[in-house]
Amino acid sequence: MSDLNKLSLAEARDALRNGDVTSVELTEACLKAIDAADVLNAFVHKTPEIALERAKAADERIKAGDAPAMCGLPIGIKDLFCTKGVPSQAASKILDGFKPEYESTVSQQLADAGAVMLGKLNMDEFAMGSSNETSVYGNAVNPWRRGNDDAQLTPGGSSGGSASAVAADLCLAATGTDTGGSIRQPAAFTGITGIKPTYGRCSRWGIVAFASSLDQAGPMTKKVRDAAIMLEAMCGHDPKDSTSAELAVPNFEAMLTGDIKGKKIGIPKEYRMDGMPAEIEKLWADGAEMLKAAGAEIVDISLPHTKYALPAYYVIAPAEASSNLARYDGVRYGRRAQLAQGDGITEMYEKTRAEGFGHEVQRRVMVGTYVLSAGFYDAYYNRARKVRTLIKKDFEDVFAAGVDAILTPATPSAAFGLGEMTEADPVQMYLNDVFTVTVNLAGLPGISVPAGLDGQGLPLGLQLIGRPWEEGDLLNTAYALENAAGFVAKPGKWW
Repeated sequence: MSDLNKLSLAEARDALRNGDVTSVELTEACLKAIDAADVLNAFVHKTPEIALERAKAADERIKAGDAPAMCGLPIGIKDLFCTKGVPSQAASKILDGFKPEYESTVSQQLADAGAVMLGKLNMDEFAMGSSNETSVYGNAVNPWRRGNDDAQLTPGGSSGGSASAVAADLCLAATGTDTGGSIRQPAAFTGITGIKPTYGRCSRWGIVAFASSLDQAGPMTKKVRDAAIMLEAMCGHDPKDSTSAELAVPNFEAMLTGDIKGKKIGIPKEYRMDGMPAEIEKLWADGAEMLKAAGAEIVDISLPHTKYALPAYYVIAPAEASSNLARYDGVRYGRRAQLAQGDGITEMYEKTRAEGFGHEVQRRVMVGTYVLSAGFYDAYYNRARKVRTLIKKDFEDVFAAGVDAILTPATPSAAFGLGEMTEADPVQMYLNDVFTVTVNLAGLPGISVPAGLDGQGLPLGLQLIGRPWEEGDLLNTAYALENAAGFVAKPGKWW
């Protein structure tokens, strides 16, 4: 079999079980592809020795006949997940040299299932960003290009390295995290599938925190079936994470029947934004028609507090970030600034943080500290929490009325060029999250599925939002949408 790195998880799993290929062969094909794709800057810490060691162990396990679905499958791990003995920097200078003595619960569960870690993937610093331009490693690059234009495009953020690596077939799948759209937006920008599960479905233990009430890990894969296979391995109750749900994890793949007859799909009128590109509008309408043709009932719904979601998110997330990032002080681990004679502890804190944190992280920490300060706590933070409750109730009301899933665009545009969104106006960048942040505020599962190309040949995604804890049902609706859309485009290889 040639081009082994181009296989999906499901195809590779079946080939491994049939004895057509070994995990070592799959892993070597991916390692070769990674080494030939440095220009994409997707993998930032390569771990070939660990990968080959795990691949050999996986082959033994498959031979013995007791291998779970993920056994032997080569994947990438976002740099936000702590991996024992391997640099885990959250793409920040302040964690320079940090090699954890422990493994995050999600990456441990994948390792226990026999998955092969190829290395750590690029991302926005501390997961703060929508374009992978805030990373200490430099920009990750989207393998897609506009027509015949050579301009480098963003793979989205913050899981930009994960999206780029999966789209360019450097790994079969990757882990991502989603605080306000950081799995779904890059998945849409690169023509892959990405699911953010219900808050609490995957353990957050050992994942470097950004905003603790919003962060959630999930898989980024080539197909919906792959997302179902990988999500099952990542989920499960973890006593080390107090927000982890003590719920049984279903066999998500077994729920992919593609039958959505009689399902009610809601179309929220509030997501029809002023100035939405005609291509996004058309894709959304086409998606609704595809689901209708598959037997679903399309209903108009209202989520009245949607317009307050972005402002509420950009109060709550920075507030939680400012608390979480207070631990980076140069004392216990990571980077410490060079101190002048006579400098005390205050100077050490100030110099370490000024050197260690990038501009976007500094901006969000300052915003967060401001909204939590004594005179502004009620005016900003408490008010944003109340708005969040109203947004959550909007969704609860819609689901109580019998709606099974909600269909929206995943992003307000296709991938834009690196450097096109200027540092001068961060709000423009924040608007990229307009369709995704409500899902995090309400703690719901959401999935992005590639559904078409824009006029310049770039992928566009549609988002489905599901009921809490019903990822299986959501994946099945996404599977029906994927089948109807028939998206098979791949980026032309230029790297």
